[in-house]
Amino acid sequence: MPTQARLTPATAALLILPPMLWAGNAVLGRLMQGVVPPLTLNFLRWALALLILLPWAAHVLKPGSALWAHTRRFALLGLLGMGLYNALQYMALKTSTPVNVTLVAASTPVWMLLLGHWFYGVRISGRATLGAVLSLLGVAVVLGRGDWGVLMGLQLVPGDALMLLAAWVWAWYSWLLAKPPVDTEYTELRHSWSAFLMAQMALGVLWSGALSGIEWMALPALPEGQSHLVWGWPLVLGLVFVAVGPSLLAYRAWGAGVARVGPSVAGFFANLTPLFAALLSTLLLGEPPQLYHAAGFVLIVGGIWVSARR
Repeated sequence: MPTQARLTPATAALLILPPMLWAGNAVLGRLMQGVVPPLTLNFLRWALALLILLPWAAHVLKPGSALWAHTRRFALLGLLGMGLYNALQYMALKTSTPVNVTLVAASTPVWMLLLGHWFYGVRISGRATLGAVLSLLGVAVVLGRGDWGVLMGLQLVPGDALMLLAAWVWAWYSWLLAKPPVDTEYTELRHSWSAFLMAQMALGVLWSGALSGIEWMALPALPEGQSHLVWGWPLVLGLVFVAVGPSLLAYRAWGAGVARVGPSVAGFFANLTPLFAALLSTLLLGEPPQLYHAAGFVLIVGGIWVSARR
C-alpha cells in the first residue's frame, strides 16, 4: 500500500480552505434569513453551481455516460448531498447559530461509525467506541448550552435537531461514496472531480428544485418576512459565494488535499469549521462564542482524534 505524502504548507493550505468556506456558508445562511427562504437558497445555490461547472463537465450529461448507467445511485447521492444536507443546514440556521450548527455537524464521523457498523458490518474497536462517547458528549454539551438541566429536559432548539438529522444524512452520503459499485465507467467518472460532482448535481438540482417548489406552496402560511425573495446585491453576492466557494472551490481543494495526505489526516482539518464559524460569527453577526462551545469543540475533536489514532 503506498504511503501518503507528508503534510506540506501547500497541502495544509488546501485543507484549510474548505473549512473556511464551509464556515462562511453557515454564516451566510444565517445572514440570508428574511432575504431568501432556506430551501430556495439551496436550490439557487446548486443551480448556479451547475451552470458554472457545465463548461468542464457537460459530457457527463450526454447519453451513454456513467450517469445514466447508475441513475438510481446518483439520484440518491444528489438527494442526500445536494437536496437534503444543505437544505437542512439552512433551515437549522433559522433558529440556531452558525457555531452550534457547525459543532453539531462535526459529530458526523461518529454517526459514520454507527452507520458503518449497523449497515455495512464494519467492526467498531474499543478505541473508536471511546472516541464516539467523547464526541457525543461534546454534542450534548453544545445542545444543552452547557446546562445539563436543559439537556435532561430535552429542550432542544429546532435548528439543532435539524442539524443532527443533517449529520446523519451526510454520514449516509459518505458511506455511499466509500462503497462505490464495481464498474469501470463509474470508477473512471470518480477519477474526475468535476465529472463526478456534475453527475450528482444534475439530479441533486432536481431534488432541491422540487423541495423549493413545496416550500413556495407553503409560504403563504409563514410569517411575514419569510415568504418572499428580497432581490438585490446582497442576495446576488451571497448566491455567487455559496455556488463558487462552498460548492466548487471547497470540493476541489478538499479532494486534492485528501488525495495527498489521506482522509484520516484531512478529517482533523474539517473540524476547524466551528472555529472559523465562531470567528466569522463574532465579526459579522455579533454572536460571540460561549465557553460551552469551546468545551464541546474539545470533546468532539478529541473523540475523533482518539478514534483515528493507529
